[in-house]
Amino acid sequence: MQQRLTARAAEIAKRWPELPLARKRAVFAILIERIEVRVDQIDIRLRPPRLGALLDGAATPSQGVKDEETEILSVPVRLRRAGREIRMVIDGTDPFAAAKPDARLIRLLLRARRFNATLVHGEGIPFAALAQREGVSRSYFTRLVRLSYLAPDITQAILDGRQPPDLTAEKLLEHSRLPLAWHDQRTALGFA
Repeated sequence: MQQRLTARAAEIAKRWPELPLARKRAVFAILIERIEVRVDQIDIRLRPPRLGALLDGAATPSQGVKDEETEILSVPVRLRRAGREIRMVIDGTDPFAAAKPDARLIRLLLRARRFNATLVHGEGIPFAALAQREGVSRSYFTRLVRLSYLAPDITQAILDGRQPPDLTAEKLLEHSRLPLAWHDQRTALGFA
């Protein structure tokens, strides 16, 4: 019987993405009595006898088990600031851990370093001439040079692909007037 129920659960899981939203909602309403969200934990009150009935319409609850009996699934969570918003993170699902290196962000950082080196070795050559040599406007040249002064851990996180999911090359350019204090940079870009 256990193998049959497991096979039925696998079949439902396979078809789950195609189920209409109303059907998914009905399944959750049958299985979940209540969800309690707290600052440090989420408790989901499940109805195990109804799961058996869902998987096998002919199944009957075990003796002594009431239909309304519940079990609590508790998941520890923590709050994490991400820019101006606060996110609730479930252990093992940290969005920073799942991020992948963003090639556009990396190219932007490399170009910022190159522009900074051009400025340092420019020996008194005006910004306008350096920008023209690089084929960009003075404004863009200046914004990129500023990005070469990011906190080392922010730069490393971007290279490793551990940046916040909403940090894009465009957003980084918009924030090119970052504060010089590294902890303020972390806050502004969602690393704090």
